[in-house]
Amino acid sequence: MCEDARDIGRRGLFVAGAAAAVTVAGVGFAAADGADRETRTVRGTLPTGSPDFVYVPVEVPRGVRELRVSYTYDRPAVPAGTAGNALDIGLFDERGTGLGGRGFRGWSGGARGEFFVRADDATPGYLPGPVRPGIWHVALGPYTVAPQGLAYELTVTLSYGEPGAAVRPVYPPERARGRGRAWYRGDCHLHSWHSDGRRTPAGIGALARAAGLDFVNTSEHNTTSGHAHWADVAGDDLLVLLGEEVTTRNGHVVALGTDPGTFVDWRYRARDDRFGRFARRIRRAGGLVVPAHPHATCIGCAWKFGFGEADAVEVWNGPWTADDEVALAAWDATLVASVRDGRGWLPAMGSSDAHRDPDVVGLPQTVVLADDLTRGAVLAGLRAGRSYVAESKDVSLVFGVSGGRGEHAGIGERLAAGRDTPVTVRLEVSGAPGCTVRLVTDQGVLFTGGPLPASGTGTVEWRTTPAYAAYVRAEGRHGTTASGVPGALAAFTNPVFLGRD
Repeated sequence: MCEDARDIGRRGLFVAGAAAAVTVAGVGFAAADGADRETRTVRGTLPTGSPDFVYVPVEVPRGVRELRVSYTYDRPAVPAGTAGNALDIGLFDERGTGLGGRGFRGWSGGARGEFFVRADDATPGYLPGPVRPGIWHVALGPYTVAPQGLAYELTVTLSYGEPGAAVRPVYPPERARGRGRAWYRGDCHLHSWHSDGRRTPAGIGALARAAGLDFVNTSEHNTTSGHAHWADVAGDDLLVLLGEEVTTRNGHVVALGTDPGTFVDWRYRARDDRFGRFARRIRRAGGLVVPAHPHATCIGCAWKFGFGEADAVEVWNGPWTADDEVALAAWDATLVASVRDGRGWLPAMGSSDAHRDPDVVGLPQTVVLADDLTRGAVLAGLRAGRSYVAESKDVSLVFGVSGGRGEHAGIGERLAAGRDTPVTVRLEVSGAPGCTVRLVTDQGVLFTGGPLPASGTGTVEWRTTPAYAAYVRAEGRHGTTASGVPGALAAFTNPVFLGRD
């Protein structure tokens, strides 16, 4: 049976919840009446300026074993520089579409044209569970709409019969075999086939081990479906943290290291003044709030919520680009403001955001000083900024500041010293042949060393005072361009602060 959304639309078109969501009349099913399977198709067209989310109701009767959805939409030619059609999709069950996600059953964005859910299984990106009777909703997310509009066709198939046995999720342990207080390497922004990646969790685990990582964080777009599929990947040598990349229309944020199964809603914009509520949800679930690629240029990627709720910020995302250079400079400016205003500072991180070949897992990686290889210890180290970012397992840094009486402060710490007290900044580098070392303060770059030898190992020392440098951080860069512009980063540290509080 096929229905046209323009025809059934006269039965109801109404705003649901936030102003950025609309519910259209949808798909009705009667009782099975002896049929094993029933299918309905609905068509519609979304105009330019459509709301962020359009919900298509599906009347689900009793006795349904599996719900399956497929969809297509047109992709007309558009003028150069004009966005074409892109339509995301997801599913909410009979508990509703209310903000907070009580009824959330899955999201695949634009990565799949079909999905199913049932008690014992579901398509990656979706949560298995019973298909209970009631009004379900297929969520359509018109990411971009061409000037001609976005014509779509949505097909819903219900299969009847006894449901399969419910699946009890098994999650990875929160502890791996560590080395006590030590530096541990991790990649906290990764995608598998549970969102728009192409790798399995097992494949990512193998690549993480090859990259010399001690921990990873799962971060699928707007879904937690992968949480129950990492237990077999974790091991004594690899800690698996669970999270989500909360992908709003005004920027993405990594929920890092949350409790298993913690879902964080993404259906709001900065102007809705709702991000604080969900940032608090991340922290209540034991996680960190980490804005991702804040200066990326893709539609909806640039971070527009401010950093007041952030616990850290992803400054380096994948291979070094101009976006990362801007992010690094903007983050450094927040350090200056922190010193000026006497308030807390925002640590920086780096992650690969790897999706598929040839994306490199562990390029870059955040190296954190933690008391052990556990979820709590790693998150505490990241939150405190006791970390640096390196392009690979080959690059290592030892960075700190010492005073004349033997006092010492490392990355993320403060050396309490008088304004005019001489202090010594020391950086040891390994694994960075030909790289140039720079020391950056609140005044800018105050020291630049010559290229490191072919061995990639070197040590630099620089003397200053807290009056001259309120903080100091280190960078290793791959030389300079012909025009004198600094090359791509090989590594950088969070700062050491100088002076008394």
